[in-house]
Amino acid sequence: MLKNSMNVALLLLIQLLLIAIAVQYSTADESFDVRQHLSTVSRYDIVKDISDDSFAPSQNLDQCTPIHLNLVARHGTRAPTKKRIRELEAFAARLEVLVRDVKEQKQSLDKIPAWLMVWNSPWKGKRTGGELISEGEDELYHLGIRVREQFPSLFSEEYHPAIYSIKTTQVPRASASAVAFGMGLFSGKGKLGPGGHRAFAVTSESRASDTVLRFHDCCQSYKDFRRSQEPTVKKLKEPVLDEITHELVKQYGLNFTKQDVSSLWFLCKQEASLLNITNQACSLFSPTEVSLLEWADDLELFILKGYGNSLNYRMGVPLLEDVIQSMEQAIKAKEEGYAPGSYEKARLRFAHAETLLPFSCLIGLFLEESEFELIQREQTLQYPPKPPKTRNWRGNMVAPFAGNNMLVLYSCASDNSSKYFVKVLHNERPIPIPGCNGSDSCPFEVFKERIAAPHLKHDYSALCNVNLEQKKDSAPGMFSQMFGWIFSPRNADTPAQKVEL
Repeated sequence: MLKNSMNVALLLLIQLLLIAIAVQYSTADESFDVRQHLSTVSRYDIVKDISDDSFAPSQNLDQCTPIHLNLVARHGTRAPTKKRIRELEAFAARLEVLVRDVKEQKQSLDKIPAWLMVWNSPWKGKRTGGELISEGEDELYHLGIRVREQFPSLFSEEYHPAIYSIKTTQVPRASASAVAFGMGLFSGKGKLGPGGHRAFAVTSESRASDTVLRFHDCCQSYKDFRRSQEPTVKKLKEPVLDEITHELVKQYGLNFTKQDVSSLWFLCKQEASLLNITNQACSLFSPTEVSLLEWADDLELFILKGYGNSLNYRMGVPLLEDVIQSMEQAIKAKEEGYAPGSYEKARLRFAHAETLLPFSCLIGLFLEESEFELIQREQTLQYPPKPPKTRNWRGNMVAPFAGNNMLVLYSCASDNSSKYFVKVLHNERPIPIPGCNGSDSCPFEVFKERIAAPHLKHDYSALCNVNLEQKKDSAPGMFSQMFGWIFSPRNADTPAQKVEL
């Protein structure tokens, strides 16, 4: 009798443990927000507050004054490009074929999600693509407001393009992002409309010669390297796609291929990021599968645009030179006592993930101290570890839509130490800089010599194997655009445009 009672008690205990485990996993799934795992397709407001709670920002600049700000920002959330829109329309036809095959084989349709049997692309029939959407406008507009609120002394001057320089690429979603940011930054500073807006200038270089913000597009060596690495990237991602394809075929009874799964993951990212739809394509994947697909995207990003090869970021030396030069000019203005309103206080740049990622690498973000030493010696780094291991290199943090780096130059009262310091903010938060001994700031001289100088010894033309004089098929074409650009019908891809992030 006693033995039977013990067996019953043991069975009850096992059942309770199983229930507890099931509840734990259920709760974990419910708390899993797929929108935080979309690599570079992540919306800024969803991921900007994800941070390393173990990092304590430095307090050494509390008595110092900001005298100049450099901003390098990616454009805001955008629509799929025309190429991707066509791919999604083709994928809708592919899903019809998969469902029809099941029906013709007289198999049960019970496993197939209802939405999948009737799905059509939300962008079906759309003839343009790649433009900044309203969510992207909102991201940059409010970023402009927050930057002004965070650094009121820097933005107290009357607007002049020589004081607040706004630069962008000639891609419409980048220039529209610059306009949206400027509208937020200068809101209430003018007399236009009920919002008190004012006109401001946005300038850009010709696409053919913009080596500061579009260096990736002017660098033939990089184009050759990227093309050579694409088969390697595909091979590295293949095991993940194989594993998930096998699971989806088994779970839903549809004869998915690896390409189908890749398309479903792309659709998931577009639906979740642009439309806030997470119960269709994204629901096909478990949290574990999402984490693996996210890692595969991040791995590709690392190899083709990040620390995977020094050329990926060394080609950004013209941008780094521009940043250092602007700081030196600000220091000169301070030292020589230039009159207020006669010198630049902010240089604001709006471009692409292909700009922001290399710049983050140039200043050594998302590295451990030992890894920083390796890239200084031009040695390769190990790939980001596969889940469930943790990693610093995450696309949703490194370059989400509207992702940004701010380098703030501070002037400090001299007490036998440095007078000028550089503080780095990534997505508006202080971030550790291995080159500054893990702090978020260090003396300008240290920043320049330890972080910038090893890169600046390289020459862009030599790195990229280009003759810029031959590349200029048009004049430099610097032009000014007022905020009306944001309403222009040019905010769409043209046939000649390369697909960019």
